[in-house]
This record gives sequence, C-alpha cells and structure tokens, in this order.
Amino acid sequence: MKCHIISVLTLLVTICCVFFSTSLLAHGVDENTQAFLSGNQGVSILPFVYIGAKHMVTGYDHLLFLVGVIFFLFRGKDIVIYVSLFTLGHSITLLFGVLNDVQVNAYLIDAIIGLSIVYKGFDNLGGFRRLFGRQPNTQMAVAIFGLFHGFGLATKIQEFQLPREGLVSNILAFNLGVEIGQFLALGVIFLLISFWRQHRSYLTFSLAANTLLMSSGLMLAGYQLTGYFQ
Repeated sequence: MKCHIISVLTLLVTICCVFFSTSLLAHGVDENTQAFLSGNQGVSILPFVYIGAKHMVTGYDHLLFLVGVIFFLFRGKDIVIYVSLFTLGHSITLLFGVLNDVQVNAYLIDAIIGLSIVYKGFDNLGGFRRLFGRQPNTQMAVAIFGLFHGFGLATKIQEFQLPREGLVSNILAFNLGVEIGQFLALGVIFLLISFWRQHRSYLTFSLAANTLLMSSGLMLAGYQLTGYFQ
C-alpha cells in the first residue's frame, strides 16, 4: 500500500511540475522565436519543425486533452486510432486556417480547448451515461475537438503575419514539428500512465485524476473567457 501511495504521489508531482513549468510558455512564444518568425523570409524547414515541436511539448492544454483521451485506453490499437483522429483534426484546421488566413478570436478558441479537456474528463467518469442515458460518439468527439485545437495553433501562427513566400513549406514543416512534439510528449505520458496502471491505485484514484482534469479545463476556459470579456 505504501508503495502504491508513493507511486501515485510521484506521478502527481511529475504532472504538476510539467504543468506549472510549461504554464508560462504554453501557447506563448519566447523572444528568440518571436524575432525569428517576424523576420523570416523564404523557406526555413528545420527551424519551423523545431518551433512546431516545442510549441506542442509546452502546450499543456493539448497535453491535458491527450491525457484524457488515453486515460482509459488499454489497447495500442485504440490509442493509435484516437490519436490519429486528433492529429487529422488539428492538422486540417492548422493548415486551412493559416493558408486561407481564417481569423478566429484567440480567447474564444482557447476557451473551447479548455472545455474540450472538461468534456474528456467528464466522459471518462461516465457522466454522459449517468445524466443523459447515452454515450456520445467518442471518436467523433476527439476528431471535432482536434479541429478546434488546430485553429488554436493557426491563431498563434497568424499573429506573426508570416510572408507568403515559402509559407506552404514552412507551415507543413511546423505541422510536422507539432506531430513530432506530440509523439514525444505522448510517449512520456503513456509511460507514466502505464507505470501507474500496474498498481491498484490507478482505478482507485481515477475519479480524482479525471476530476482534476476537469478542474484544469474549467480554469483554462475561465481564464480565457475573462480575457475575452475584458
């Protein structure tokens, strides 16, 4: 029992450290990256791959949603399907939004992303079945929320008004970087969850974990809505 408690505490501390260490950078861009994006001319494949990967790794809202997605997925096949649907969704809107200059209010889109985290935690707790007597199509929901996550990425990129020259190549490189960053971050998350699943405390604390997930999503959504109305 003591070992189980230590394992849970270790995982929670790790998650909190990751969350708070990235909170200052999530959806933000450091000064060096800002300078590069503002002054870049032409095709720059590797820098955009790096920026995309870093943005995903420090994007705690995307990572929290993925934690919710894979929390109760025990088969590798299911994880691949759900993550692929999410990837397809955010790739479509990222490319479409930037290349067609589709403007979306950053506060509202980030609020929806926060609510997507709330949805997944609520879904994991069986809330829809208990309140409404039915279960939404979880695969469709993940794909749809992936579309919103992609618009969130597109909104951030459009703030820098990138030149049209080399834009397609650069955005494709950025999207590739996002996928690489997602793969790396998801690998770490999967290892942590797989370790926790070896202990009985995984199911015991699943209620607390998904409640914490919902609370985080509500705080993110509330923060963004406050910014929008102010």
